[in-house]
Amino acid sequence: MPSNQSPLGALPSRFKRERLLIIGCGDVGQRVVRAQRHVRVLALTSSPARVPALRAQGVTPIVGNLDAPASLQRLAGWATRVLHLAPPPLQGHTDPRTLALTRLLMRRSAPRSVVYGSTSGVYGDCGGEWVSETRWPNPITPRAQRRVDAEQRMRLLGRLRASAVQVRVLRIPGIYAPDREGGTPRERLLRGTPVLAQADDVFTNHIHADDLARACQLALWRGQPQRTYNVNDDSQMRMGDYFDMAAGLYGLAKPPRISRAQAQTELPAMQLSFMSESRRMVNTRMKRELRLQLCYPHVQDGLA
Repeated sequence: MPSNQSPLGALPSRFKRERLLIIGCGDVGQRVVRAQRHVRVLALTSSPARVPALRAQGVTPIVGNLDAPASLQRLAGWATRVLHLAPPPLQGHTDPRTLALTRLLMRRSAPRSVVYGSTSGVYGDCGGEWVSETRWPNPITPRAQRRVDAEQRMRLLGRLRASAVQVRVLRIPGIYAPDREGGTPRERLLRGTPVLAQADDVFTNHIHADDLARACQLALWRGQPQRTYNVNDDSQMRMGDYFDMAAGLYGLAKPPRISRAQAQTELPAMQLSFMSESRRMVNTRMKRELRLQLCYPHVQDGLA
């Protein structure tokens, strides 16, 4: 293909290098940054105070705010690939932040691939059944409903710009890592927060932050067009068993067990919502198509 017909060939030499734009460059985004080779990384930040730290990591920071779409204009046309990890707002049933981003990506030259980090919560309660990506979303909480809205925005982008933009959605369960803030159950165990009795317990899913970062990177380059991936490890544990296992690793007391009826009155709504959904996620597509080999196939491996 002649250089003037290549998506990058007609640009000045300094622009021919792949350019990854990370939206929401928190813990996982920074792990992605550390794994990059031969890729220029840009990151959107709403905090000018973070600019020096991002530059120190070799990232080109761009100050802007998804809640103020006019501040995003500088992003248009810069990236060849986009990783969207920014969460929705804390209120409502839609995600205006993803709407603002997709409108921006419709302008000028579109990126080759866009990866969106969603949540496994979009499946809702599955009664402990095995859940693959073909299962229809059934979000129960407003938090999950906002994520479904964001997924739909991203899919629409893929359909409207199908010849140019390949969209991949990652459905992510609980993220953990010993070097991640709040990334282990130690503090909860120290507080003595109860878990459900065995008869009422639910299945929970996990992914180590490093494995998630690798999945994000592989999805940018290897993911199939307009494809959804469950991103979770191989462990299939009930929530109470998970905390019992962690207590054994840390040498702490196991959490008390209570019935679901007790939990309804003793636990805050957020914790209760996680105890109301049970599913076992299937990660076959992640392994076959992204060819991700988990560094931490079981949550016990990562916590230890």
